[in-house]
Amino acid sequence: MTSLIPLTNAPRDYAWGTVDGIADALGWSATGGPEAELWLGAHPLSPSRPVTPQPWGDLHEWEAQTGTALPYLLKVLAASSPLSLQAHPTPDQAAEGYAREEGSGIPLTARERNYKDPNAKPELIVAVDDGFEALCGFRPAGETVALIDALTAHADGDEREALGAWRVKAAGVRDAFAWLLSDDAAVAGAVAAASRIAQAHPRRFELIDRLAREYPGDPGILVAQMLNHVTLASGQSLWLPAGNIHAYLRGTGIELMGPSDNVLRGGLTPKHVDRDELAKVLDFTPGPASWLTPVEVGENVVAYRPSSLPSGEGVDFELLLITGDATVRTESAAIAVAVEGAFTLAVAGADAPAARGDIVFVDEPAEVRATGSGRLFIATGV
Repeated sequence: MTSLIPLTNAPRDYAWGTVDGIADALGWSATGGPEAELWLGAHPLSPSRPVTPQPWGDLHEWEAQTGTALPYLLKVLAASSPLSLQAHPTPDQAAEGYAREEGSGIPLTARERNYKDPNAKPELIVAVDDGFEALCGFRPAGETVALIDALTAHADGDEREALGAWRVKAAGVRDAFAWLLSDDAAVAGAVAAASRIAQAHPRRFELIDRLAREYPGDPGILVAQMLNHVTLASGQSLWLPAGNIHAYLRGTGIELMGPSDNVLRGGLTPKHVDRDELAKVLDFTPGPASWLTPVEVGENVVAYRPSSLPSGEGVDFELLLITGDATVRTESAAIAVAVEGAFTLAVAGADAPAARGDIVFVDEPAEVRATGSGRLFIATGV
């Protein structure tokens, strides 16, 4: 018999998190501290726990007891400042990297550890509110060159020379990236020049100025200028497949990803940056941001389906958004989280409330009836 089990977890207090961000998103009691991410899933670093007594203490134990693996990790994210520039590996890259680091004896908790598990981490993000801001994928090189020219128009002699060194490299995305993360002394000059000019003209070069204030001297400030800069309205979504370089800048969103914490970083962070490993996994192909358009799958239901894009073929999860009375079929154990309004969830023989802030685990594939209105996200395998 299918069970509907209330879940909870503690928000992760990363420094970039919004003060009371998760509490504000879900209507929970405020903590007064930064709340960056709420993990909803079985990942051993922060597995969700049942609110009521169960034969298992958390979803990681549930996986072990049932022999069932959740094919996803669901997160509520609240950012007040930029996350690191980052990308994630393919399944083969993750398996190889994890085996290599395990064989080298690098502790899982070591700062220099890149691969925390053998899994891939493709992900999608859906904005909960208007104004979710992100960097997503390399934009055409000509757009970066145009930005450098705009900066150069405000530069003095030394700054023009420093920016000129960047401009020479900027015509090639891969070459420009490698140069910015190299030890070339000219990079620091280009970062300083761009930062000074942006500080003097903050409305024209707002993103550079903002990043320079957060991470002074970081080459990632200039790497960020090579990327598509987008702002999402509520309900809009981005798809971040393996190899896509990205960073969330601010806002509240719902993330759904592979069950992994493998992150290769490229700047805008005090954490470990492994430029060589990151370069191995990056897709340097320039193009527009990878938007993920939701698909209407029933009355009051849309699905965010990575499989609708070529880079999402084979991805075995999707995110449903229910806004009113609806019936959906989950193809795996599912996790529901309500961010607005109130619903009642029902399966054969069981029901459970899902008002704002409630999290409900559906412990096997099932036909789930939602009654109510608001916004209810459901993560499920496909």
